[in-house]
Amino acid sequence: MSKTILITGGAGFIGSNFVPYFCEKYPEYNIINLDKLTYAGNLDNLKECENSSNYTFIQGDICDAELIDKIFDEYDVRGVIHFAAESHVDNSIKGPGAFINTNIVGTFNLLDAARRH
Repeated sequence: MSKTILITGGAGFIGSNFVPYFCEKYPEYNIINLDKLTYAGNLDNLKECENSSNYTFIQGDICDAELIDKIFDEYDVRGVIHFAAESHVDNSIKGPGAFINTNIVGTFNLLDAARRH
């Protein structure tokens, strides 16, 4: 498929509602779901699309710039829908570093890879 979309955080609350919808509504798109599967991600929420021919799941971290580059190269990614984020406010108080790393560094990695590819 020539239309490949990378969706980050697709096993989280918002992403796991969006991914099955997008897979069904746009079967001409190849969906790559990249999720770290932390406390917020759950693959059970994606059972309805896990066997779809236009769906691929990759467990990984948006902070891993090499992985992001590999995905862009291997799948010829043409768009990104970015849901991956640290979002639990209570956790940000206890460990702000994770928020900075994921929400800023991870987002930068996606933007930088998209710009270069």
